[in-house]
Amino acid sequence: MTYKATNFSEKFALFSEHWSPKIIAQMNDYHFKLVKFQGEFVWHHHSDTDEVFIVLDGEMTIHFKDGDVHIKAGEMFVIPKGVEHKPFAQQECKVMLVEPAGTINTGDAGGEKTAPDGVWI
Repeated sequence: MTYKATNFSEKFALFSEHWSPKIIAQMNDYHFKLVKFQGEFVWHHHSDTDEVFIVLDGEMTIHFKDGDVHIKAGEMFVIPKGVEHKPFAQQECKVMLVEPAGTINTGDAGGEKTAPDGVWI
């Protein structure tokens, strides 16, 4: 077995696109994904899983139908399954997502911002 820590900065340097999560590790049936956010995403929900956003750099807002949550570097937020939400970042924000393998970024909404699943870096 090879023992090497995962360096977030090195991994973020490998891609530039926004809203396209990249898998960096797997633990049991969960993927750890890095993603860069900027601008508006789409309203969506995940019927089968909660979703966690861990902000590593920058800040973002998650809009809900009944309010917003603002998250900055060093903070995280868990969205319960089935809750409709829309992420937004004024400036580029670097985030780690932890979610079951096979989770699609646009959830049940689909559309042009749906990223390919299973992309490792």
